Amino acid sequence: MGKTAEFHPQDVRHFLAAYRASCPDDIIEIDAPVSDDQDATALIWALAGQGRQPVLKLNNVTGLDAPVVCNLFGSRRRIAHLFETGEAGLHAAYQARSRAAMAPMEVATGPVMQHVVAGADVDLNTLPMLKHFETDRQKYITSGIIIGEHPDTGIGNLSYHRAMIRSRNQLATSLHSRGHLWRLLNLSKEKGRPMPVAMVIGGHPLFMLAASARLAFEEDERDIAGGLMGAPLEVVRTPKYGIRVPAQAEIVLEGVIDHEAFVEEGPFGEFTGYSSDRSTNNLFTVEAILRRKQPILVSVAGGNSAEHLNLGRIPREAEMVEKLKARFPSVTAVHYPSSGTHFHAYVAMNQSREGEARQVMLGLMGWDQYLKNVIVVDADVDITRDEEVLWAVSAHFQPHRDVVIVEGLPGNALDPSASGIGTTSRMGLDATRGPDFHGIRAQISEAAQARAKDLLQQLQASSSGTV
Repeated sequence: MGKTAEFHPQDVRHFLAAYRASCPDDIIEIDAPVSDDQDATALIWALAGQGRQPVLKLNNVTGLDAPVVCNLFGSRRRIAHLFETGEAGLHAAYQARSRAAMAPMEVATGPVMQHVVAGADVDLNTLPMLKHFETDRQKYITSGIIIGEHPDTGIGNLSYHRAMIRSRNQLATSLHSRGHLWRLLNLSKEKGRPMPVAMVIGGHPLFMLAASARLAFEEDERDIAGGLMGAPLEVVRTPKYGIRVPAQAEIVLEGVIDHEAFVEEGPFGEFTGYSSDRSTNNLFTVEAILRRKQPILVSVAGGNSAEHLNLGRIPREAEMVEKLKARFPSVTAVHYPSSGTHFHAYVAMNQSREGEARQVMLGLMGWDQYLKNVIVVDADVDITRDEEVLWAVSAHFQPHRDVVIVEGLPGNALDPSASGIGTTSRMGLDATRGPDFHGIRAQISEAAQARAKDLLQQLQASSSGTV
């Protein structure tokens, strides 16, 4: 990519160049031709099967006039690298930077303004897009961050929404979260006009993480982006509606979402691992395309990929860890496993009194409406490994006494098991040992482990296969 000095610090190209310099083995660049029909997804899945989650840069994608960068968020270690910490310090680093939020800084222009088309010249078929799964209706934008602004205060909301092309200047999209953008759309409805929006496709990874933050309605994720970056997010205004978008973005689409217009959309491979056609079926009419002269398509792997899950869950995890540790100092760690998509959480703790694990479970289930199942284990269990948690369940859990079930709570609209009205039940499993447990866990000494590691390294280095 070249030296980082050639790029602005808020540019995804700056991140790629710097990361290649520091972690060259964690970026795979492919010059051979690959298809725009599922090949990127297939490569990510194949590498994950080998226990690898590198950044992929695909330079020769059939039918696209832009290189593709994907799997940026596939690795927790790589996300921690963004925060200049290790995986163990990721949650604290995220929270510390997000608390240092700062307002964006408006600039006159930026690379995203290098090529602007509007009106009759808008043609969405010129956008680089991928088909991610065989079951997807067609090609999809997966990294699209829609920015809406409050009509009175100008406070913005950033959120991810899948989108597919419906016509030359129209996208079909889903505001399925029924979150703050949905609330802004209803405010526009009250005023009797469509809602101006901008969709950002391709930004610095820290900007993309900020768009996943969970904030109050009167807070702006662009401020969080500044905190995560350690400098105000530089923004330019879109030509028609003046929406503030990142100056260093790759592509921005400006237009309106009409609260009265509904179109077919989906199915699309969602984080549940299922192809979902649950959608709000909203119509986004694009009135201008802003892009760099030679943009990069920053794509997010769909489905239950590690990238998709990490992007959505790390800000949530960080918030939950902080809340739980503040209320329950005995909590040592929280983890949302990929195996549970967004619906499971594991908690490790040093339980100090009977019933404390139940309090922790109920607190977490109340704070996070995505969750269906919470498992609490002792602090010596590695909750980043499913097999360790399942071992704790097998050894310590008694169904007749250690389960808590709560019914009729709000759930996630994409949960394939949820009721037709979007409610779910939640379950907590107390897999801690409890105060009356008697047993000593079998252990291998550190010295023996070190000797075994040394012998295996010698074996791998030996051409004869013997040592």
